[in-house]
Amino acid sequence: MWADAVVTCDRETGPRTAAFLARMRTPLLVVIATLGTAASLLAQHRLPTPTAEPTARVRPFITDDARTVGNGLGQLESWYRGDVESHQQWLLAAYGPSDRLELTLGGVAGVDRRPAIERAGEPRATFALPLLQAKYLVRPYTEADGLGLAAVAGTFLPGGQGLLQPPGYGTFGFVIGTWRVTRSEDVLVHANVGVNRLWIDAGPDETVGTWGVGTQLRAVGGLHAVAELFSGDPYVPGSGLSWQAGARHFVSDRLQLDATIGRGLAGATRLPTWTSVGIRWVFGPTR
Repeated sequence: MWADAVVTCDRETGPRTAAFLARMRTPLLVVIATLGTAASLLAQHRLPTPTAEPTARVRPFITDDARTVGNGLGQLESWYRGDVESHQQWLLAAYGPSDRLELTLGGVAGVDRRPAIERAGEPRATFALPLLQAKYLVRPYTEADGLGLAAVAGTFLPGGQGLLQPPGYGTFGFVIGTWRVTRSEDVLVHANVGVNRLWIDAGPDETVGTWGVGTQLRAVGGLHAVAELFSGDPYVPGSGLSWQAGARHFVSDRLQLDATIGRGLAGATRLPTWTSVGIRWVFGPTR
């Protein structure tokens, strides 16, 4: 998705390696400190354990929800996204060391669809990795209390090649609020507010705000309608104001399928129309 939001820049790494590593030291310390704070909070506070329920956010939905995968459980999320510029296949693997903390590792690979003259010598095969993320559940939403809160911090290191490779080192953070409108979770509303900090190799550094509002409405059985309005993707900053809508189906408590369509509405970089399909699989011991 960097293909839609970031101006292509020089990615030669040889002469700049030492200087780049020096610039990364401060943002890396910020991420480490954030993860350490989450772990400290987890150790110090014995909060009530949320009940296990199937409803959860899954990419390609951008707006996150106040829920983690769960203690001792693993999760694989994968989604395809296609537009006029690229085909992209994302993969995220997450693990829950506790009910409150979720750790994620991921990346993206794809094909640059631009004409050769626009690629300016860049390879058609493109990828970016690794994505590192930690999510801490501050307050779960339950039947008794419908408001949930969580916080996320992470980074996308500038590894890769071609169109999808980030133009520099970036960190992101955002807070999440989820409102469980009905006791049966027929209606959920999510809101995210955050910031991305970009240390760009060949240009001025940037700080970009991100936000999103989304909803999930049960239609029939495990089928739900989903829709969102967002500005900036924490994984792909600078993407502008966009909408996305589609369908989500819970095959079971541990298997979920999504299909969406979206388009940019405004911003310096207006995203072209895209389509996406995704899958989420949770695995581990049965509670």
